[in-house]
Amino acid sequence: MDEGQELRRVRWRSRRGMLELDLFLVPFAESCYSDLSPADRAAFRHLLDREDWEILDWLRQDCAPAPGLAGIVKRVRRAACRPVP
Repeated sequence: MDEGQELRRVRWRSRRGMLELDLFLVPFAESCYSDLSPADRAAFRHLLDREDWEILDWLRQDCAPAPGLAGIVKRVRRAACRPVP
C-alpha cells in the first residue's frame, strides 16, 4: 500500500463517531501521522484497533495505556494541546 493510501485509511479509521475521540484522533492523523517513524505509525494503527472507551480513558489520563501504546498516546495528547495554525 502506498503512503497516500495508508494516510487515507488511517484518517478514515480515526473517525470514531465519538466527538471527544474525533477531536484527538482526526487532527493527529491529518497533521502528524505522515511525520511519524514506522514504529510510531504502527503504534498509532494499533491504537486505532482498540475500543473507543479504552482510547478515551487513556487520552483523558483516567488510566494507564496498554503496554506498548503509552508513547503514542502521549504524542496524540500533546498534539491535541497545540494551537491550530
